[in-house]
Amino acid sequence: SMSMIAKEVGIKKPSLYNHFSSKEQLINEMYNYLRDQAKQKTHTEMPIIESSDPYLILTTLVNNYIALTSEESMLMFYSIVYSERTTSNEAAKIMIVETEKMINMTKYIFKELENKKILTFKNLEMDAMSFAFTIHGLMDYEKDCMRIRNEINQSLINEYISSFCNEHKI
Repeated sequence: SMSMIAKEVGIKKPSLYNHFSSKEQLINEMYNYLRDQAKQKTHTEMPIIESSDPYLILTTLVNNYIALTSEESMLMFYSIVYSERTTSNEAAKIMIVETEKMINMTKYIFKELENKKILTFKNLEMDAMSFAFTIHGLMDYEKDCMRIRNEINQSLINEYISSFCNEHKI
């Protein structure tokens, strides 16, 4: 609640409302701030397609996304939002926005790969969505393996990207 947040921060609730009209606005501002900070810390930018190697382009895209979402503050925020998304509309909205950003970035890269005649897609929209969700699922799996087994197997993501490139090569 706003009262709990104000107490934790060490200010009075009305002072908190001077800066944020609602808890939802505060959460959104925190999301935007943390995402911008994570981008700056990890130096992740829109990948520029200069290479003709689709595997290199896609692994760069995925590694940038992993770095962004694994930055300490962002990871902590995502952990909370992810766990709250079933009961909090605001958390669910943030997850939707983040998922749409991931899918849109993938579509953009796929369009560029197709325009440069590097890869081809029967249904670019669905292929981008499938790629993005598969990568996200593999990332979650690897985080779970790290937590439980204290091991990470990045090769699953790399194998998937390699297989994907072979499936869509011209």
